[in-house]
Amino acid sequence: MSSTMLVVGPELAAALVALAVVAAVVVRAGALGHGRQVLVAAARAAIQLAAVSLLITAIVVSLWATAAFVVLMCAVAAATSGRRITGRWNWWAGVPIAAGSMAVVAGLLSAGLVPMRGIAVIPVAGILIGGAMTATSLAGRRVLDELTTRAGEVEAALALGLPARDAVLLVCRPVAGQALVPALDQTRTVGLVTLPGAFVGMLLGGASPLTAGITQLVVLVGLLAVEAVAVVITVELVARGRLRPARAELLPVLLVPG
Repeated sequence: MSSTMLVVGPELAAALVALAVVAAVVVRAGALGHGRQVLVAAARAAIQLAAVSLLITAIVVSLWATAAFVVLMCAVAAATSGRRITGRWNWWAGVPIAAGSMAVVAGLLSAGLVPMRGIAVIPVAGILIGGAMTATSLAGRRVLDELTTRAGEVEAALALGLPARDAVLLVCRPVAGQALVPALDQTRTVGLVTLPGAFVGMLLGGASPLTAGITQLVVLVGLLAVEAVAVVITVELVARGRLRPARAELLPVLLVPG
């Protein structure tokens, strides 16, 4: 079997295994602490994509199945970000993910820019939910790390009479915007450094370069909006003590009522 981009066969399977092993070995040799996670992530990706490939045809023909699958994507994204930020399940992590991504999806659907069909809704929703998940995880981890490092400054602000929320935001806001850097860099360099999946996929599917470019532009700008919303809400949730480490005593300032 072959496609426009890849030759599918035993050689491809061997290459995927080799790439995963190389990544894990390099991570382990560099003492980055995620060697096993690289292999687990690669294996999960293979299994999940195989399962979705078998189910997608049945899902996209029904709007109810499409809606259920979008909800499932949001739930998995929330669980992933919650564990990444706090070290445990925290349903609050789903708020910034759903708030940004679902608002943009609803706007695109209501404006008629995305047709109300599963084959169109699922890819767009998946891209936006994935971007919101990444921004939420990056913002949450960066903010909690900053609070740990600069806990003394927060305590000093509290001693001066600032409410706990304001004291936390004083430290959080300047660094939270770093979570937007990947999306900003991707948007700035699109067409020059990167050729994102939506653009390439539409070209391979027979769309004109102009149509593919416009679609990709909508996706990139939508991602910027989604991730901006996700970062702002994530910072607010941290400031209000809704997102905190599993061992909250390590960050006592977040135990202070907001």
